[in-house]
Amino acid sequence: MISTKHKSAAIISSIVFLSLVLTSCQKTQDEISQQATERVEVYKQDGLPNELQELADQGDAEAQSNLGLMYYQGTGAQQDYAKAAEWLEKAANQGFAEAQSNLGLMYYQGTGVRQDYAKAVDLYEKAANQGLTQAQTNLGVMYESGNGVRQDYAKAVDLYKKAANQGLAEAQNNLGLMYYQGTGVRQDYAKAAEWYEKAANQGFAQAQYKMGEMHVQGIGMRQDYAKAAEWYEKAANQGFAQAQYNIGVMHTNGTGVRQDYAKAAEWLEKAANQGFAQAQYNIGFMHDNGISMRQDQAKAAEWYEKAANQGFAEAQYNIGVMHTNGTGVRQDYAKAKQWFEKAASQGIAQAQFNLGVMYANGTGVRQDDTKAIELFQNACDKGVQEGCDGSRLLN
Repeated sequence: MISTKHKSAAIISSIVFLSLVLTSCQKTQDEISQQATERVEVYKQDGLPNELQELADQGDAEAQSNLGLMYYQGTGAQQDYAKAAEWLEKAANQGFAEAQSNLGLMYYQGTGVRQDYAKAVDLYEKAANQGLTQAQTNLGVMYESGNGVRQDYAKAVDLYKKAANQGLAEAQNNLGLMYYQGTGVRQDYAKAAEWYEKAANQGFAQAQYKMGEMHVQGIGMRQDYAKAAEWYEKAANQGFAQAQYNIGVMHTNGTGVRQDYAKAAEWLEKAANQGFAQAQYNIGFMHDNGISMRQDQAKAAEWYEKAANQGFAEAQYNIGVMHTNGTGVRQDYAKAKQWFEKAASQGIAQAQFNLGVMYANGTGVRQDDTKAIELFQNACDKGVQEGCDGSRLLN
């Protein structure tokens, strides 16, 4: 019989620390657009859209910028990216910094205009030179990535510092990452923590997550699991999937918080619903084993398959076992083989052993002792005793 030993393994217990991506230009656009939205809402509340159009037609740069953003967002006007770009360009040509920055983003994204990184850099630079923090940050991202400009980490750091010192959370977060990685500056975990904390205290979820990570690792600060849990929960409450996963794991293990499987399941499911593969696997395991919920192997199979489709090897193995045994799904040896092969290709030794059993017995495949021996030996080399025994019996 094919082994199901791996299914009894404990829930993945190591907290996964995923590298943070730099704040994207899209995030900065959201910040600028929110400010503009507030102004646009004032226009709408005061019944002034017609006056806004008149002011824009008369060449008022702020009105042109706001009208462009109304078209960009579809707020008070039908969404029209081409018209948005047209009005933002009119304002940008008059030196209106916010319009320059927003139009730069449209060139960066290729929204309403042909994508043009060099044009985006030019517009960001004009706005950045006027002290606009979002433009300084976006220009920093361009220098860091080398999009539209020669890559220059030191220049990126300089731009992030300008915006960070004016209190922009995205820039503070990015500067924290530069110090954390030692990119463009000497690596300094204490300074990284200082900048992350400034951004985190403004509610920036990525920085809150990073503060949790640093407290867990004891990097740049004293290790403190309780503090880590606090920061993870702040980020998790904003929908940050990695933080939801980590606080779920902490509740599973009772690390920094009281052990609480029900809370663990709640947080893991939130992360799983955002497509976070480790969380999908863990919530599947909880359904599979009836941990803090009624055992439901059909539900478990659904979650395992979601994680498996993202390439998560343990989930590929478990859904293979379920198709082998007809547990939670219809028994299907062909599907079992398919999932075992995927898991085996990622080095899951039990999957290699199970495939060996299938080839040895001719279960769902053409019987092939040579192939079985090869698979058994692969599993044996990874410490699976059953693989060693199988290889010896067939030789």
